[in-house]
Amino acid sequence: MTAATHDPEYGATEVVELAGLPIARIGPEEVADHVFRSLDQGRGGWILTANVDFLERVSRQPAIRELFLRADLVVADGTPLLWAARLLGKPLPARVAGSDLVETLAAHAERRGRSLYLLGGEGDAAWVAAERLRARHPDLRIAGVSSPRLSAPPSPDEIAQVRQDLLAARPDIVYVAFGSPKQEQVIEAVRHELPATWMLGCGISLSFLAGHVRRAPVWMQRSGLEWVHRLGSEPGRLASRYLLRDLPYAVRLLWRSARSGS
Repeated sequence: MTAATHDPEYGATEVVELAGLPIARIGPEEVADHVFRSLDQGRGGWILTANVDFLERVSRQPAIRELFLRADLVVADGTPLLWAARLLGKPLPARVAGSDLVETLAAHAERRGRSLYLLGGEGDAAWVAAERLRARHPDLRIAGVSSPRLSAPPSPDEIAQVRQDLLAARPDIVYVAFGSPKQEQVIEAVRHELPATWMLGCGISLSFLAGHVRRAPVWMQRSGLEWVHRLGSEPGRLASRYLLRDLPYAVRLLWRSARSGS
């Protein structure tokens, strides 16, 4: 199933619907163009980088589905989503990984004089990631860095502090790295008071950027095997999620997509 999300100022973005989520049929550079075009018009938004785990939770948790549907732009951060879209006959142009977007958006922000705020991450990952971004992009403006400990879900007092920090900094873009769904809960709670700011939930990406966690080799990313690398890195935490929930769900997703597309 496909549709188009219509925006009177920025045109229409065609989407393909997977598990009820409208996945935008755009690539990483088009995401950046959309973000900075809207910033130039004084408008922000929320980017959701959906993968198989996101779709699996959407399929069985109505509250998660309702939360994720509030995002302004949903992109495919997972090769199985590309396979499913292709089987439906509506291929996506490219994977849009959150871990790649953190670099892409930072590079564009440097060129366009926009500011960036790093929120969350494990330990000192946000501060180390900020320093690495400064080294790669000397003219990039880092509006702030913070990594508060938040409950699951975050309490009103915790959200109030995050909101206060962001309102003081007024960044153009915020990387929110608390893992899902906590990062999405934070974004939804604060975004309406920062209508000119774009927010990206980026999970473990700050740890990748800081060098604290090794990302899978490029060939594994491109072949849909990045999850195997992650599983090998954190088997105790990820085995149940990947092997008992996500892998069987991915098989069902591809089967249903093949049947619907035939």
